[in-house]
Amino acid sequence: METSAGHPPETFHNVNSDEILRQDNRHNVNSSPPQTTSEAAVSDSQFDDLPKSSETKISSDLPPPTGVTPPQVKRRRRRKRFFTDLIPPSVSAAAVNGLRVLRPNPKPSSAYSYSETELAAGDDLSKNHNRRRRMSDLAKEVDVEALIAISVGFPVDSLTEEEIEANVVSQIGGIEQANYIVVRNHILARWRSNVSVWLTKDHALESIRAEHKNLVHSAYSFLLHHGYINFGVAPGIKEVKFKPPEGASKGNVIVIGAGLSGLVAARQLISLGLKVVVLEGRGRSGGRVRSKKMTGGQNGVVAAADLGGSVLTGINGNPLGVLARQLGVPLHKVRDICPLYLPNGRTVNPDMDSKVEASFNKLLDRVCKLRQAMLDEVKSVDVSLGTALEAFRHVYRVAEDPQEQMLLDWHLANLEYANASLMSNLSMAFWDQDDPYEMGGDHCFIPGGNERLIRALAEDIPIFYDRTVESVRYGTDGVLVYAGGQEYHGDMVLCTVPLGVLKKGNIEFVPELPQRKKDAIERLGFGLLNKVAILFPYDFWGGEIDTFGHLTDDPNMRGEFFLFYSYSSVSGGPLLIALVAGEAAVRFEKMSPLESVVRVLEILKGIFSPKGIAVPDPLQAVCTRWGQDQLSYGSYSYVAIGASGDDYDILAESVGDRVFFAGEATSKQYPATMHGAFLSGMREAAHILRVTDRRISPADTSNTCSQENTSVVDKFFDTPDLKFGNFCVLYDPMSTDLESNCLIRVELQGERCLHLYSLLSQRLVLELSKLEGDLSRIEMLTRDFGVKLVGWNNLSVAVGSLLTSIESARSV
Repeated sequence: METSAGHPPETFHNVNSDEILRQDNRHNVNSSPPQTTSEAAVSDSQFDDLPKSSETKISSDLPPPTGVTPPQVKRRRRRKRFFTDLIPPSVSAAAVNGLRVLRPNPKPSSAYSYSETELAAGDDLSKNHNRRRRMSDLAKEVDVEALIAISVGFPVDSLTEEEIEANVVSQIGGIEQANYIVVRNHILARWRSNVSVWLTKDHALESIRAEHKNLVHSAYSFLLHHGYINFGVAPGIKEVKFKPPEGASKGNVIVIGAGLSGLVAARQLISLGLKVVVLEGRGRSGGRVRSKKMTGGQNGVVAAADLGGSVLTGINGNPLGVLARQLGVPLHKVRDICPLYLPNGRTVNPDMDSKVEASFNKLLDRVCKLRQAMLDEVKSVDVSLGTALEAFRHVYRVAEDPQEQMLLDWHLANLEYANASLMSNLSMAFWDQDDPYEMGGDHCFIPGGNERLIRALAEDIPIFYDRTVESVRYGTDGVLVYAGGQEYHGDMVLCTVPLGVLKKGNIEFVPELPQRKKDAIERLGFGLLNKVAILFPYDFWGGEIDTFGHLTDDPNMRGEFFLFYSYSSVSGGPLLIALVAGEAAVRFEKMSPLESVVRVLEILKGIFSPKGIAVPDPLQAVCTRWGQDQLSYGSYSYVAIGASGDDYDILAESVGDRVFFAGEATSKQYPATMHGAFLSGMREAAHILRVTDRRISPADTSNTCSQENTSVVDKFFDTPDLKFGNFCVLYDPMSTDLESNCLIRVELQGERCLHLYSLLSQRLVLELSKLEGDLSRIEMLTRDFGVKLVGWNNLSVAVGSLLTSIESARSV
């Protein structure tokens, strides 16, 4: 998914059981020094023998020991979104009252199976009773379809910004919009009921009155082009999506990165009639979604470990859940039971656990009230979430007991895990700005690893691997991407690299990205989460739980292996994954993999040995180093102090209708999630299609002097920074660098006065000014500098940030 300048092999390290035995003096005092090897690339075929069902288990090399019955533990319930009382009466009544979108003669099995005459008033009491019952049934069905639309991300009774931009209705508000929402929800729900079959427009029309055909066309086209329906990897979907397009290609798009967002965008763009090539810096697809096949033992124990993105956080409306359904993969719900263990191995007292958790939630509530008061008074004030929580903890004397302090630290570590950063880095004002959009439903694992989805998405996509992108050059005539010593020309480029790569500046953009975007890149945070995946000969921790936690008495290391995920139910083998978050995740990257694995084993023995359960020697272990990975430089984004959710939107903005951006860090609603990356790819594919459809031919873009006198640019050229011959120049007032861009205008005299424009560095402008005669200057401009003069309409978007700077400077 990501690219940057040169990189080493992926920073995941294998540690085999022999190396761990050599580190344990009880096994071999005189052993040779341990060795650490970089992980080899994993081929697709390595996952073919993994289980296809979450219920499949592999027999162990050794019989599991008989352990004591664990004490009763608390269920940790995640927040789930409920939609009671969200559907306005106007929406519920839309299909049964004045909106009349029903077919007059529907089929009995149709979604809307009531005729207009059946809905009319009648004198017969029996008919009235039937009418009321049918209207009630229909209203319930409309409510259900509205809930499905809400789960996907649509508002209750209004249009999205994308829908407004797509002109789905002729007027915002009113009956037409209400009708459209009912039709849109119905089409969406109908496809979601069978995601393996391509829903045609004719099928959508079956249950809608013929006079509303225009609404069906509008809703169907929007849902199709924006990837809400007919997407995915089912054979019936691929058969239609990948049919050769009729007519000439609409354009050529270069996609940088074969992660989730890049793959999804590439598939969608191809189906929309554009030519696509994907450049991937790694030797595989998936980016930060990485499944590793782990093996060991005499009986060939096998398991799949997700070293990157792992949990589907909310399954309601989640497009990744749709892919799993299409592939026939049964999802495994992550069970709520999560026992917590003290450093001495004892289970935390349930009453104390509940008390501290309630106190922790109250602290967060008080912080929310404080920030609201601060934002009401002073809009620009922000402090760290950690500072605010610690202040309230002292004021309200929370967790003063040492054991309560350890419990509170565990909850703080869990929050640092969710945000991939230290509490001291998180914005108190906006750290949870995405909460209102959270996907509802259970959190789930995908049996066999998430790379199963990646392989399906990458199928039939033209991907060039080991192509590290060094620079992106863009202008009025297209884009030029340099990667792996080669040039790639296209009409547009979609950049899906992680925020960490953009922060490092490893990809050169020419011209530079707008200052507004560079500031957003700087403000947003990009955090770190690491994992240690360990394959054991058998499951010694018990198959009835999916998670358990570990407390520490060192607050600075509260995130060190604080949470363990059991993958026994989904990976195909007895696999544990230990998480490292917060400050511990940073220190973890400086430890050797052997040292890390030994530390995990010490913690596990501290938990299970007092219970009489022996912890066996591992068969294989893998440690991640996402912070050292030069194609990511971290794990996922967060809202840092001084940033806000708006910065995600700014990062998603295109530049000059040539350079587009996707990825989880461009998703205000779903940052730091796999489905956020997926949806951002769909969003940008639709955006690129809109730009392609409205692009003006260069032949039509020249303007006469009389036309141009009405444009905002004319007032700037009335007082140019430099003038020679018929050339006028405007400098960038924000930069004195000779390589900074200038806007030049050339006036051509003839039967009519014609102005042409281009961007040029200040250094080249000065060289140009030394020549005598405009013909010589134009010759140098086009022949020596390779610059193309164009009409204003073909340039105005690209120079928007420069004009903004000029206007701002001259208005002072």
